[in-house]
Order: sequence, then structure tokens, then C-alpha cells
Amino acid sequence: MNPRFAYLTRYPARTGFAIAALTFGLDQVVKWLLLGPLHLQAIGQIIIAPIFAFTFTQNFGVSLGLLNAGSDGQRWLLIALTALIALAVMVWMLRERQVGDIVPLGMVLGGALGNIRDRADLGYVIDYADLHFGEFRPFLVFNLADAAITIGVLIILARSFLSREKRIRPIPDKADPASSAPES
Repeated sequence: MNPRFAYLTRYPARTGFAIAALTFGLDQVVKWLLLGPLHLQAIGQIIIAPIFAFTFTQNFGVSLGLLNAGSDGQRWLLIALTALIALAVMVWMLRERQVGDIVPLGMVLGGALGNIRDRADLGYVIDYADLHFGEFRPFLVFNLADAAITIGVLIILARSFLSREKRIRPIPDKADPASSAPES
């Protein structure tokens, strides 16, 4: 590894927390810009390109509208569930040693914390990124935290499927009688 980036492997937990903090911070800054100076909530939609717009949406559920929190009690249960998942990701990140796994875990943690903050402060998650091709929307309206979580999970899955180390057993040497003895 390049010596300039040696700290990434020397202090893996710090790297993960830095990625989480960066993800959380960017998510919150973008939401502040859209709701504050750009007044997205009042305007409703800002068209950026023919296939992309900022569209203000209040998400009371989780991905794909699942686990919709219709009451205050359900909202706090959803926050607790999301916090438990974030805690599990943090523990996993603290135990992990490979930067290739720590970076996406940091993205997932930072994204989860961004959405938890929205839900705790507002009662819903602010979604705004609206990718569409005419009337076709490959995704629901989402936010930077959602994108970080999705990308992080995809990287973790890809790494688990593609970079799995193959464990090869050594072939016993026929000349060495100890290596050909049956194991007990």
C-alpha cells in the first residue's frame, strides 16, 4: 500500500469512523442546503436535468416504504430497530481489519445515523433525489444516506462473493511417511 495511506490499515476503526462521519456530515449538509437556502420543502421540486430532480418527500417508513411508522410509538420502535442495526454494523466495523470492508461499513453506519437523526428530529426521513426516465423511476425518491447504505451493502456483498480466499489443503508428500499417516 502507498505509504501516504498506511494509516488506513494501521488504524482501521478510525478509518471507518471517519468514513461514517463524512457520510453523516455530507448527508446533513445536503439536507440543510435543500431545505434551508433552496427552500425545497416550500417549492416541492427543483429540476436539475431531464432525468434528475430534487423532489421533497417525507419518508415515514424504511426502504421501499416498508415498516411505515404511522404513530409516535411505531416511529420510536423504528428508530430503535435502526439503531440496533447501526450498532451491529459498528461492532462489525470495530472487529474488521481489512480496509476494503471497513470503508463500506463506515458508509452504511454514516447513512444509518443520518436517517436516524432525521427520524428522531422530524418524525420522518427527508428524501429528495428523484432519478427518473420519463415516468419510469428505477428507485423511489432517496437521499445521500440511502445511497451510501446501498452502495456500502453492494460493496460488502461483492467483496464477500468475489474476494473469498480459497483455502487449499497441502497435498501430502508421499516420500514423507508422517505426512501420509491418517489423522486421528
